[in-house]
Amino acid sequence: MREPTTYILLIRHGENDWVGSNRLAGRTPGVHLNERGRQQVQQLIELLSRQPVSAIYSSPLERCLETAQPVAEALGLPVITEEAVQEVDYGDWQGGELKALSQTPEWSLVQHHPSSFRFPGGESLREVQFRAVTAIERMRERHPNQLVAVFSHGDVIRTSLAHYMGTPLDLFQRIGIGTASISGLAFHGARPMVLFVNYHAELPRLEFKSEEATQEAEHAAANA
Repeated sequence: MREPTTYILLIRHGENDWVGSNRLAGRTPGVHLNERGRQQVQQLIELLSRQPVSAIYSSPLERCLETAQPVAEALGLPVITEEAVQEVDYGDWQGGELKALSQTPEWSLVQHHPSSFRFPGGESLREVQFRAVTAIERMRERHPNQLVAVFSHGDVIRTSLAHYMGTPLDLFQRIGIGTASISGLAFHGARPMVLFVNYHAELPRLEFKSEEATQEAEHAAANA
């Protein structure tokens, strides 16, 4: 019996009105998309309208919901709020000026050995990775043979991709994730594959093949 295939798209929210402030927004309430962010949403609608999206999940923060909801409306789907993919809890650093934070002793640690770091009064990046990957695995089990779009945040997506790439958490910041970018995972049963990362151009069409077509393709590949 052929194992089910699930596609999961990890989508970062559009550009927000804290861009250029040089402050760490984190979970600060009232952070909204700016004009460019709203334009990016329209581009996402164009891209995702060509895909067989079955479900949409989103972080509860405004900038994510403002990205996810117009897409969901265009596709005729509800937005399911998922706490586990919301922004990192930066604790005492939330809202802080990056220039000032970069002068703290902890800054070097989070830049060079983030797997051992806990944001003061907040969470560790290991905890971020665990909660996000656990949520993705739940979605995989919940949506066999479906495509799921998940709207989240840069560091949440980076740590999740690092897990599925087999990349040490200390190197997760090497993964570039721009605003309104799309990264794709495929699960064949429980076996993961990273299809693309930080995609901004037109996506390849993702299709579900019949069991017969899959067997023919595997047979052809085995005899190539």
